[in-house]
Amino acid sequence: MERSRKQRLKQVEQPRMINRTILAMIICLMGMSLVTIFSTTYLQFDGGRIFPTIMQFIWYIVGFIGMSVVMQLDRKTIYHFAPVLYGIGIVLLVLVLFLYDRQQYVMFGAKSWFTIGPLSFQPSELMKFFYILMIGRLISEYTQRSQRMDYEHLPVKEQIRWDLKFIGRMIGWTIVPAGLILIQNDFGTTLVFMMIFVGMVFVSGINWRIIVPVALTLSLIFLILLFLVVYNRDLLYHLGFQDYQFARIDSWLAPFENTRRDSYQLSQSIKAIGSGGMFGKGFGNFEVYVPVRESDMIFTTVGENFGFLGASLLVFFYFILMFQMIAVAYESYDSFYIAGTAGIVSMLVFHIVENIGMSTGLLPLTGIPLPFLSQGGSALMTTMLCMGFILSIQYNQKRSEQEIQSQWLNRMIRKMSGGATIDHFVWH
Repeated sequence: MERSRKQRLKQVEQPRMINRTILAMIICLMGMSLVTIFSTTYLQFDGGRIFPTIMQFIWYIVGFIGMSVVMQLDRKTIYHFAPVLYGIGIVLLVLVLFLYDRQQYVMFGAKSWFTIGPLSFQPSELMKFFYILMIGRLISEYTQRSQRMDYEHLPVKEQIRWDLKFIGRMIGWTIVPAGLILIQNDFGTTLVFMMIFVGMVFVSGINWRIIVPVALTLSLIFLILLFLVVYNRDLLYHLGFQDYQFARIDSWLAPFENTRRDSYQLSQSIKAIGSGGMFGKGFGNFEVYVPVRESDMIFTTVGENFGFLGASLLVFFYFILMFQMIAVAYESYDSFYIAGTAGIVSMLVFHIVENIGMSTGLLPLTGIPLPFLSQGGSALMTTMLCMGFILSIQYNQKRSEQEIQSQWLNRMIRKMSGGATIDHFVWH
């Protein structure tokens, strides 16, 4: 009796693992963010402001708290709470269409922000995380059902029919948030959702006979659209494309042709990064003016102040972070964790490639921030919540159900979700 009691206590008190490499990379990126924002907003101009750097630091503190909370949640809790979060996200996306910040709309042309006092909040950013959890749950259900029906031994036609039905379900759960964000006139964030969808489809286990033709079709559509942009825009106008979108593509194709208007930001960005050379001009030293450096164009500060070496160090931090995230997920051998991590990695990689690509003239300009670095609370909070999900994989790996149930947060969230299942709505 006494021995079994000691064994139970020993099981409950197993050490919890925190991936120190991921945590170290987040801290390194936080340091680079604070340094570059301080340099951009305080040192660049006479009478610069320290407030943006303070706010970024506060958002990081809030982000670490949110990350710690999500890290405490085990797989079962997150899995069952995913539909609730998805529903909350949809409600917020609907509300912002009516309660959007008018001033932000005039400045950026998008109905994407709530404003409460001095703070603004973008619900589409949080929806990225909620959407990833929801699609991860769908993929986990698909994997379990495929195993029960012995998918590998089904005829090819039956596999394709089963997979096409599942893709249709995934599209159904994707089109609602993506459509609402498109109505907000936020094409950049809509692209992010598309990339998350593509990344999660690739790890879902769907037959390659579907994935390859779809990938080739999407590539062909992209090439056709690019051809029409250059040679026949009338058709694209009828499809709903707008002048500002064409202007961004024009500035991408010819960044130094219209530097006084549409290409001004991109041409200045290229000049700033190029002027940094190998080692940069030094902390706080600027010679080229670039609009909105502190947010979407933060990479220009890295390039100009710290040069090629500083930019390479930043990319190295990102690479180590992505590699560790993927390794942690695949070591879990859990379809929900693997799918969720694939969505997060797809989101972050698209943000990184698009932001750095647009800053250097390799890709068209979009309003997509650089993860961990750009000023902004909504995007940073979403990224930190995603990191909490990744850290929760190893953190809860050796925890017993008894220990998990002993935490009030897990008990409360499980009770809120009611252990509810969406199987009826998803599969029937």
